[in-house]
Amino acid sequence: MLFYGRKIMRKVSQSTSSLVDTTISSASRPRMKKKLKMLNIAKKFLRIQKELPTLQLKEPPPSVLEADLTEFDVANSHLPSEVLYMLKNVRVLGHFEKPLFLELCKHMVFQQCQQGDYVFRPGQPDTSIYVLQDGKLELFLTEPDGKETVMKEVFPGDSVHSLLSILDVITGHQRPYRTVCARAAVDSTVLRLPVEAFSAVFEKYPESLVRVVQIIMVRLQRVTFLALHNYLGLTNELFSHDMQPLRLFPQPGHAARTSPVRHGKRGLSSADDGREPADPLKAGGLETAVPPPPPLSRCISMPVDISGIQKGPRSDFDMAYERGRISVSLQEDSTGALAAFSRSVSHEPKERKSVTVEEQPSGVYHYNYCEDDTAPGDCPFGPYQGRQTSAIFEAAKRELVKLMKVEDPSLLNNRVLLHHAKAGTVIARQGDQDVSLHFVLWGCLHVYQRMIDKAEDVCLFLTQPGEMVGQLAVLTGEPLIFTIKANRDCTFLKISKSDFYEIMREQPSVVLSVAHTVAARMSPFVRQMDFAIDWMAVEAGRALYRQGDKSDCTYIALNGRLRSVIQKGSGKKELIGEYGRGDLIGVVEALTRQPRATTVHAVRDTELAKLPEGTLNNIKRRYPQVVTRLIHLLSQKILGNLQQLRGPFASSGLGMASSSEPTNPTSNLSTVAVLPVCDDVPTAAFTLELKHALNAIGPTLLLTSDIIRARLGSSALDSIQEYRLSGWLAQQEDIHRIVLYQTDCTLTPWTVRCIRQADCILIVGLGDQEPVLGELEQMLENTAVRALKQLVLLHREDGPSPSRTVEWLNMRSWCSGHLHIKCPRRVFSRRSPTKLREMYEKVFEKSADRHSDFSRLARVLTGNTIALVLGGGGARGCSHIGVIKAMEESGIPIDMVGGTSIGAFIGALYAEERSAVRTKQRAREWAKCMNSVFETVLDLTYPITSMFSGSAFNASINKVFQDKQIEDLWLPYFNVTTDITASAMRVHTDGSLWRYVRASASYTPYLPPLCDPKDSHWLVDGCYVNNVPADIARNLGAKTVIAIDVGSQDETDLCNYGDSLSGWWLLWKRLNPWAEKVKVPDMAEIQSRLAYVSCVRQLEVVKSSSYCEYIRPPIDRFKTMDFGKFDEIYDVGYQHGKVVFDGWSRGDIIEKMVKDRRSADFYESKRMDVLTCPSAGFTDLAEIVSRIEPAKPYLSDGYADEESDYLTEYEDEGMEPVRGEEDTFAPSEWASTSALEAEEEKSLRHRPSPAQDPSAPRT
Repeated sequence: MLFYGRKIMRKVSQSTSSLVDTTISSASRPRMKKKLKMLNIAKKFLRIQKELPTLQLKEPPPSVLEADLTEFDVANSHLPSEVLYMLKNVRVLGHFEKPLFLELCKHMVFQQCQQGDYVFRPGQPDTSIYVLQDGKLELFLTEPDGKETVMKEVFPGDSVHSLLSILDVITGHQRPYRTVCARAAVDSTVLRLPVEAFSAVFEKYPESLVRVVQIIMVRLQRVTFLALHNYLGLTNELFSHDMQPLRLFPQPGHAARTSPVRHGKRGLSSADDGREPADPLKAGGLETAVPPPPPLSRCISMPVDISGIQKGPRSDFDMAYERGRISVSLQEDSTGALAAFSRSVSHEPKERKSVTVEEQPSGVYHYNYCEDDTAPGDCPFGPYQGRQTSAIFEAAKRELVKLMKVEDPSLLNNRVLLHHAKAGTVIARQGDQDVSLHFVLWGCLHVYQRMIDKAEDVCLFLTQPGEMVGQLAVLTGEPLIFTIKANRDCTFLKISKSDFYEIMREQPSVVLSVAHTVAARMSPFVRQMDFAIDWMAVEAGRALYRQGDKSDCTYIALNGRLRSVIQKGSGKKELIGEYGRGDLIGVVEALTRQPRATTVHAVRDTELAKLPEGTLNNIKRRYPQVVTRLIHLLSQKILGNLQQLRGPFASSGLGMASSSEPTNPTSNLSTVAVLPVCDDVPTAAFTLELKHALNAIGPTLLLTSDIIRARLGSSALDSIQEYRLSGWLAQQEDIHRIVLYQTDCTLTPWTVRCIRQADCILIVGLGDQEPVLGELEQMLENTAVRALKQLVLLHREDGPSPSRTVEWLNMRSWCSGHLHIKCPRRVFSRRSPTKLREMYEKVFEKSADRHSDFSRLARVLTGNTIALVLGGGGARGCSHIGVIKAMEESGIPIDMVGGTSIGAFIGALYAEERSAVRTKQRAREWAKCMNSVFETVLDLTYPITSMFSGSAFNASINKVFQDKQIEDLWLPYFNVTTDITASAMRVHTDGSLWRYVRASASYTPYLPPLCDPKDSHWLVDGCYVNNVPADIARNLGAKTVIAIDVGSQDETDLCNYGDSLSGWWLLWKRLNPWAEKVKVPDMAEIQSRLAYVSCVRQLEVVKSSSYCEYIRPPIDRFKTMDFGKFDEIYDVGYQHGKVVFDGWSRGDIIEKMVKDRRSADFYESKRMDVLTCPSAGFTDLAEIVSRIEPAKPYLSDGYADEESDYLTEYEDEGMEPVRGEEDTFAPSEWASTSALEAEEEKSLRHRPSPAQDPSAPRT
């Protein structure tokens, strides 16, 4: 064999040398032809076919699927247990430096309790934080009839406290326990920390006072309101509806009188003590002329360079400033230096603010009054028309100074605006970010909140004269949680958020007075729930709960990230899903009282709200409407479980997912780390480009080590600043939609911090270079990285198509996915950091291109992916290209493509080309081949398995795609086949493109099944199981799925022939031209319909789903093999697409598709946790969620009698109707006005949204 091989090769070399000779005679040409033939024969015999690499299926590493076994704090393990427990629970108020914390520990008091002893009981002062060191406590709520119900059980390390009670002590409004008591279930040791211990800290560090109060407000809004409102649907139950109105100004012409509203036993709060009615008429005389109202005010904030940002460590107040999301404000500090404070959207030492336009709502007029105004103006509105505006303004400011307890009244100069709102004006809307303080002078403001799952607003309360509204959103920096509307004319003072923070900087104690007004507005129910609903922190790697644990509570993720993993009976662990900010965890198991079916552990440091089972039972008892909400939540999950399909990692066999809500692990991300493969990667340009695309979705922050040092000081990354940096980063996560962490090129402390903070790690490489594993990646392989990893390969605009992606993936450990990004030329341009920053400052002034690959990556990271799914239908599928062309013209981006049969072919072409024009050209050429009769006849074979051998069809598909692999397509792509070996559906997201396209279009009995090169399973057309696989795209992470159906529609009006059928009768009906035609399918059609049963059912589910936009062009007149009518079918799809998408544009459907579902409120999320409990029937659904444990009768040693005082203090004022504006009317009008307001408030409890009220003016 070797001899003949050498002989052939010798002849090959001779023939090639003769080809080089240019002086070939005519006589030698026949000899040369023989040698060429010999050369071809040698190539056929000796050629070794190169095998394409295949993707190696890898299991996730243990760090991804397993929680840490240790459950204690290793870093502080040298500290005593009592100090560790106190450290854990004091973090609810923010981070305290160790020396400061140890100072607090000096005030700790040990309390030994025997079984049955009270830790505290009603009547005792509520002034301490209790932490259980060992034993077990039970927190009880005393009912009015003296019975006690268990709100929660307290185990070692947990605490009992109320944030509102802590706030009361700090603000000087200490209260006793009213209805809550704690008792030792067994012999226990309790640590008690008096809240007064914080007073010394605040005296020494007054700025920390603002930070602690702000954190209390944030915890209150996120923990308590998120659980009670967003998930349980409570609204006006959370606020006190009846407050004591203050009579600021008597009606002109009437003497001052006391309010007829009956006072409670406690009278007015101390904040109102000593107030005397101020008559503005004493401040100046009357004017005869009434000037017209001034024009509508318009404030514009232009770009401001804040390159002079302060260096060095940031103070607590600076962090409070940023948490409050204050716009750019400049203030001269004591040293004369100009300190700049921004809203934290800056990303480099030199930064720019985007342009924002802020308008006063229509119907609102504001009047600036300065001390140096010499020309007195007249008030053109309210009960003081014609009176001097300056007098009213000064009198109102004096009242505001008393309420806020401002020591220097000049702090309000030039920071307070006098407003008058016409009836029907919306002052601020729910979800608004730029909010202000409103202090009502005359009239009243109605406060509404949108009901959960209903387009209705409910009136929470009325803001009376002398009261403030909006202070919670100003303090927390969170979006406004309600809408403020003036149903009648109203006059109020307004302080912007930035001005209020400037006042707090001068006098930090102002925050106490304002925070107290928030606490006073809370209902008694909220105060009780504040004891029971806990805030908790879970460190990275720690298990929240483990599989098989008792389900005694529900969790809500506030920030951070958690992962759910199930362990099968074989011991194999599978990823179920991940949970981010706003997600509800463990609700199904808690409501059904099943053991935990999965283990949930923290991917990174995570904060949660914990809602105990006993608390939920108490809420159900007091507010039965909550049961309806719980039934809704639980039925959503059970219905989703009934529609379970393959999950996001179907190709890897990783878990199951509900089709109703996706569990794509890369959705709902808050933090993303960018890790370059090598130094050649333009990391800075990539992150800036990605930030530009993300800014179109929501506020985005880019952080690098240089930015951190510039903003927090050169020592910010030192280990001693660990907790301060962690707190600041968590704060940035709270106020931004997404935070980008750009790592260094080496394993620095900042790189480690980036990996630790990341929900997802983007490994960025250059697609045109040799596949390589970076040094930094190799170092990280040895560490337990829990975040999911995505491979991102960058390509030049004019570069070749992606290739060798499989090699990039195979040399790495498990990656959850990969993306190809075609970058603008500016990304690869070599510029200095200064020049690069200047260039992107100009780029940021323009809107991001919705169709760019960076915008696609931004939508993937934020869970806003738009998928295109193309159904099967033979030649009718040529209309797909026409619809795609119409989509491009309408501006609809496509982030993912999938399909079945002809849809798999067209989808693969578009995923490779990303152009409808090129897709049409290549598809037309292929359609001509399919229309060739000669090639079809040559492919006929003996019909045992199929009519055709499949060779011609294989050659036509192979000619189109060559050796392209699915991983090398520009867009993420999948197709569906039917595995007749395993009788299952197969979803293909990797492998040989032409083979799986051929398999997806292998229509029996015309083509034989294709043998899967991976496992030799027989694959046929996917139309038998899922002809329009929109549900697969949904489970792969798409938010919106555009599904195009071109399948044939079966006749449904069939003949009723009775109980038996004669074939001779049918033959006669068909042959006799005068006989009535009957619709009876033949055997082949019946078999075909049987094959499509599951496909038809699946299509109906998809068409009725909320995430799918279903489109069906009018192509029924075309047949399956009408490939010769390509252009005609294309035009039908294009014209139909134009009509559909034009209607979408007019109906804002396209804008809703690309809009982020979390842009208005980062914490509102309808997604619940994956159903991880055994199946439950619908018959016992109401019983499950309505089950309430009976209250325990317990004699409370006479303390139950004090319940009447409790009711008097909080609820007694509710016996009388509220008289919001009675002091501004004549005495004769009081009675009618009181009845009118009482009736109005009652009718406003449930009313349509102000936005839907046609009579309400639009802002």
